[in-house]
Amino acid sequence: MTEPVGDTQAMIAGMAPTLDARAWFFVLVEGEPPADAFALIREEEGTTAILPGERTGMPFARITLTVHSALEGVGLTAAVSGALAEAGIACNVVAGYHHDHLFVPWERREEAVAVLRHLADRAS
Repeated sequence: MTEPVGDTQAMIAGMAPTLDARAWFFVLVEGEPPADAFALIREEEGTTAILPGERTGMPFARITLTVHSALEGVGLTAAVSGALAEAGIACNVVAGYHHDHLFVPWERREEAVAVLRHLADRAS
């Protein structure tokens, strides 16, 4: 098991974005959430599940930043969301214990990965 990286430049340089081949959808669910949900977000208004496969609604691509970023690390989310915003690419971030996951519009997935790789290269 690798140690979490907390240094901002090291997190950005080592993020190694990886694109998931599946399309993902943000879906409001009632009752028991589907077993294949990537994440569940419970809010007062309802529960959102991030689900793979063909569904109605806008498809998103999931990009995993494979660096084991420290939960208390500062600046990675700001750097990646800022770079994507400069390119006009929407970004929804979900942080796990080991990695950060970015959900970007499906049709802009390759461009988003290129933006992130360029950002990592500049930080190296």
